[in-house]
Amino acid sequence: MKLIGASYPRTGTLSTKAALEQLGLGPCYHFVTQFERPQDIDVWQAAAEGKPVDWPALFADFQAAVDWPASLFYKQLMAMHPEAKVLLNVRDPEAWYESMLQTVYPASRGGLSAPAESVLGRMGRMIDTLGWQGLFHGRFEEKPYALSVFEQHNQEVKDSVPAERLLVWEVTEGWEPLCRFLDVQEPETPFPRLNDAQTFREQFLSVPTGSTG
Repeated sequence: MKLIGASYPRTGTLSTKAALEQLGLGPCYHFVTQFERPQDIDVWQAAAEGKPVDWPALFADFQAAVDWPASLFYKQLMAMHPEAKVLLNVRDPEAWYESMLQTVYPASRGGLSAPAESVLGRMGRMIDTLGWQGLFHGRFEEKPYALSVFEQHNQEVKDSVPAERLLVWEVTEGWEPLCRFLDVQEPETPFPRLNDAQTFREQFLSVPTGSTG
């Protein structure tokens, strides 16, 4: 693995996946990869429960990984790949929270009411274990608490990753910082812009916009 993403969702990670693959760092693992590889959901559930995971087998076909759930295990991946660089996508915390509240949170919570053995049901349970309970302790709807978790995670990444291995970056900055960090030529094509909140809701949500149930 050449690049490890350490970022939370709704920080431009799907655009980042597309950009990395365009730069030759593909395939890039992302949350959506589980729709193509539903067997991975059970592996992530095991990881969320603190059970051993065969990381080399999970990522054998990938050169990069961004977004949950992989980003929550960035330290394990760094230890396995000491030459890999680490990317921390950042975003205004208030905008991040509102986007999560309208997209990832209701979509994954909705999965908890899907049949338990369905893809959506298993995904919902895994994200609940790993994210809403594991990270946010059932308090994601408490905005100040959720923001504190988000900001503490970003600070922990900055503190724990050696500066020469880390890029702290917003997707709005585009190609130049990313390509300089990776030491690759900047493409002439525009930077990909994928999966805004409206697109996410159209693809993944069957609950009203803004609903948290």
